[in-house]
Amino acid sequence: MNRTIRAAVCSVAVTGLAFGLSSCSEAVDQVDKAVDETYEVTYEVTGKNIDSIEFHGGGGKAMEPKVESVSKPGLPWKKTVTLRGIMPAAVMPVAADPEGSQLTCKIIHKGKVLEEQSADGLVAAGGCTAESPITG
Repeated sequence: MNRTIRAAVCSVAVTGLAFGLSSCSEAVDQVDKAVDETYEVTYEVTGKNIDSIEFHGGGGKAMEPKVESVSKPGLPWKKTVTLRGIMPAAVMPVAADPEGSQLTCKIIHKGKVLEEQSADGLVAAGGCTAESPITG
């Protein structure tokens, strides 16, 4: 290859690398922002004979959230929590009663229901998990 062609190829390669690093840097900035940004959700649980409710309360790490629990909750049960970054919102009511049980859970963000599930029977476990609105 002659010197002129070699110089042109090197110039294109360096320019491509610079653009690649630039867009990589932008992606890292977006991830950093998403990890630090917070959002609020409200969990709602209704039904009968519910023994416990477990939920992501906002502590812990994004991929290992701290799970909080409430035993023998008064119904209807409602809790607003602040979550961070890509941490998913999650609530899981559990019921076991020989007479039967019912449960419905909802996750609400800014007035919009992100997830809703229902279950019934002698033993019922319903769970609602919603993706962080920051990621979507």
